[in-house]
Amino acid sequence: MPREAPYLAVSDALRARVLAGEWEVGSRLPSRTRLAEEYGVGRNVTQRAVERLIVEGLLEGRAGSGTYVRVPCERLPTVRSRHLGHRAGLAPPARTEERGRADAWDAHSLVRVPATGPVAERLGIRPGDPCVTTHYEFLADGRPVQLSRSWEPMAITGGTPVVLPETGPYAGKGVVERMRAIGVAVGTVVERPRPARATREQAHLLGISPGDLVLRIERTIYDTGGRPVETADIVIPDGRRQVVYEFGVDPPVPPDPAARRTTTRSR
Repeated sequence: MPREAPYLAVSDALRARVLAGEWEVGSRLPSRTRLAEEYGVGRNVTQRAVERLIVEGLLEGRAGSGTYVRVPCERLPTVRSRHLGHRAGLAPPARTEERGRADAWDAHSLVRVPATGPVAERLGIRPGDPCVTTHYEFLADGRPVQLSRSWEPMAITGGTPVVLPETGPYAGKGVVERMRAIGVAVGTVVERPRPARATREQAHLLGISPGDLVLRIERTIYDTGGRPVETADIVIPDGRRQVVYEFGVDPPVPPDPAARRTTTRSR
């Protein structure tokens, strides 16, 4: 049997001590150096052990201060529905009973932003091609709950009334309606969620610590011909929000009476 990694044993021991109440909520843990001496391991081992408990939400690191027992917080659901919301990442308007649902937002767009290599690949355009990029900050009860940054090729929207997502006659209508207004039919939405660590900028906007666990959702929207019309990076703080995907079931197709008659005659 392979032996358990030392940092896992240390994290298990620390977790047991925290749950037993040895350190109260909000209190500071001993330094990593002191913990390393106590458990007879290297400082890098205690570093990984503490990081594991931070990811679990049991501890929190404070820059320049140390590691503290985290105050428990409820992780409210963020529903990702098959029905594309009006703005990036929002649940359908009918879901008004969802607690913690984003109820305010701020958006800022820039035009003629050259597409970087990764963005160009996602949009099927050339690096350097001009895009409109929009940065969103979503709030629920006055607290930041989600960030989103989207890119749209100006080859599709340039010179039209929908070039800016939050300005003009179709402001805030969402990608589907805006594209429909210029004759582009949206057919598919693809989302790729993956865990990530908050950058310093993201942490500042979300009110969390740099390096905290976040969920990064890479979303790309395609028209019915398979052409990408928008791509976005959506960032949700993992410690506060629990992402839930909701899918409806298409109603069954009623049987074709003519086909039934043909089958009966063949017998």
